[in-house]
Amino acid sequence: MKKSSKSKRISSSDENLDEMSFFDHLEALRWHILRSVVVVIIFAIVAFIFKSFVFDSVILAPKESYFPTNRFFCHFAEKFNKDILCINQNPLKLINIKITGQFVIHITISLIAGLIIAFPYIIFELWKFIKPALFKNERKTARFSIFMISLLFFMGVLLGYYLIVPISLNFLSNYIVSSAIENTINLRSYITTLSSICFASGIIFELPVITYFLSKLGLVTPDVMKKFRRHAIVVILILSSILTPPDMVSQFLIAIPLFLLYEISIKISARVVKKIE
Repeated sequence: MKKSSKSKRISSSDENLDEMSFFDHLEALRWHILRSVVVVIIFAIVAFIFKSFVFDSVILAPKESYFPTNRFFCHFAEKFNKDILCINQNPLKLINIKITGQFVIHITISLIAGLIIAFPYIIFELWKFIKPALFKNERKTARFSIFMISLLFFMGVLLGYYLIVPISLNFLSNYIVSSAIENTINLRSYITTLSSICFASGIIFELPVITYFLSKLGLVTPDVMKKFRRHAIVVILILSSILTPPDMVSQFLIAIPLFLLYEISIKISARVVKKIE
C-alpha cells in the first residue's frame, strides 16, 4: 500500500518527491521563481514600451471627469439633485519634483503592471512546485484553485481601481485644513495611493481561497466563522478604514464586498467540512 501511495505522488517528469533532497527542492524552487521573474520582466517591458496607454488610459484616468465611475456618480448626483455625489470634476494637477522622478515612476509602474498581468502565471509556477506532493484528486482541486485565485485577485484589483480609487482621490484631493493651502499632488504620492489600494483589494479578495485551505487543514470551521461574525464585522470595518480615506462612503463601499466575501467563505468552509466528514 505504501508503494502505491507513493506512485500517486509522482510528478509529470516521473521524479518521486520523496527521493528529492532538500537542495533538490531548492533548485526546483529556484527555477520556478526564475521563470516567474522572466515573465514579469517581459510584461514589464511591454508596459514600458506602451507608456502612453498605461499612463494616459489607465494610471491617470481615475482622476479625470470622463472616467466611467466619475461619470456614473455625476449622473446619479444629477438625477437625485445631490451635487456632493459628483466626484473628480475639478482637474487634479500632478507635479514631479525630482529630475529622475518621471523615469523612476515609469520603471516602477511597468514592473507593477508586469507583476499584475503575470499573477496567474506566478500562481501556476507555484502549483507546479507543489504538484508532486499532491494526490491525483488533490491536483484537480489545485487546478481549479489556480483559476479562482487569479479570478478573485483581478476582481479585487478592478474593484479597487474602478470604485475605491476614484472616491479616495476625490476625498483626499479636496480635503483642506486651511484655505491658504493649495493641494498640488506629487506624482509619486498619486502612484503610491493608486497601486496600494489596487493591490490591497486584490489580496483581500483571496479570503475565500484562504478559507478553503484553512478548512481543509481543519484550522477553520463554519461554526467558528459564524460564532465570530460580529468580530469579523469589526475587523472588516477596520480594514475598510485602512484601505480607504476616512470618509464613511468609501468605507461603506469597500466594507460591503468584504462582508459578502466573508459570508461566501462560510459557505465554502461548510462544503469543505461536509466533504471531510
